[in-house]
Amino acid sequence: MQIRAWNITDVGCVRRQNEDACYTQTGPELALGIVCDGMGGANAGEVASQLAIEAFSRVVQTGGAPPEELMRRGLEQANREVYCYGWEHPDCRGMGTTLAAAMVLEDMAYLLNVGDSRVYVLCGQNIRQITRDHSLVEELVQAGQITREEARTHPRKNIITRALGTERHVTGDLYLHHIIPGELLLLCSDGLCNELTDEEMLDLIRKGPLEGGCQRLLEAALLRGAHDNVTAVLMQLGVASA
Repeated sequence: MQIRAWNITDVGCVRRQNEDACYTQTGPELALGIVCDGMGGANAGEVASQLAIEAFSRVVQTGGAPPEELMRRGLEQANREVYCYGWEHPDCRGMGTTLAAAMVLEDMAYLLNVGDSRVYVLCGQNIRQITRDHSLVEELVQAGQITREEARTHPRKNIITRALGTERHVTGDLYLHHIIPGELLLLCSDGLCNELTDEEMLDLIRKGPLEGGCQRLLEAALLRGAHDNVTAVLMQLGVASA
C-alpha cells in the first residue's frame, strides 16, 4: 500500500505576505501532512509557522515511541521552539501559529490540531470535518448561541482560543481515524474554508484528477477574493501499489 500527497499555499488576494506554511512527506513506513497558519507582527507569523513545521516533523520522523506519543512530543517541541524564539527576539514576541497534522501508519491516521486549521476526511461523495476549531465562534456554536451557518459570517470568526507558541504549554486535540482504502484527508488553513463551503471543497477535489485538487481549491478561493492566506494539503490513503 502507498500514500500520495499534494500541497499548495498562496498569499491570497489581500494579505501582503504569506504566514501559512505546509509540509508533506510520504514513504513506505510513514506519511505526514502539516498545515500551520502563523500570526504576529512583521514577519513573526511566517517565522512561527515555519518553526512549528520543522520542529514537529523532525520529532515525529525520529520515531522511537507510540504514534500518539510522537504526536504529543512533536507538539510540545514545536510549542517550545516557537515560544522561546519569540522571547529571544523582541520583534517576534507574542507570535504563534495554528497547527493541523496528520500522521498515517498502516491502517490508522493520527490527527492533531491546535487553533482553527482543520482536518477533513473525504470518502466517496461525503466530507466530514474531524477536528474541532479552537475558536470563539466554535464555542458559540457549541453553546447553541449561533448556528453553524451564522458562524461563517460572524464578525469575530478570526478569534482563536488556542494557539501554538503563545504560552509555555499548549494542549492539542488528538483524533484516531481508521482508514478505509481510497479515502482522502484534506488539511487546510481557515483561508480556504472561510471562502468555500465543505460541499464546494468536496466537489472541487472530485472534479478532476487528484493531482490538481489543491490547485482547483486555491483557484476557487482566489475567485472568492481570498481574504487570507490559503493553504491545503491533500493525502490519498491506501492506494494499491503497482
